[in-house]
Amino acid sequence: MKIRISWPTGHVTATLDDTPTATVLLAALPLQATAHTWGEEVYFDTGLAPALETDARQVVEPGTVAFWTEGNALALPYGTTPISRGDEPRLASPCNVLGRIDGDPRALATVRSGDAIHVQKV
Repeated sequence: MKIRISWPTGHVTATLDDTPTATVLLAALPLQATAHTWGEEVYFDTGLAPALETDARQVVEPGTVAFWTEGNALALPYGTTPISRGDEPRLASPCNVLGRIDGDPRALATVRSGDAIHVQKV
């Protein structure tokens, strides 16, 4: 399943895997939120509270679509965060991995804290 994540100056699409958290997210779409940034990561509250999955990870690839269960937020790293070691994207804590941004995840660099974010099915 594909989703579209848009903000005032751009958008990306992402392909989601068949995971319990992806199923919860898809059922809640469309949703609107306010963007926050943390280093080269965009995250935003979804109002959802899925459980941490057994294969949750803290270190991911740029462009990973992750769900931060501690913050009920979708986390979209496109580069390093304040706690990264080297050039790895390191999330605040282990997150459920839902899928991957299609194309260049650095498009997320144009998101600013406070931007309105819209997530919908494609």
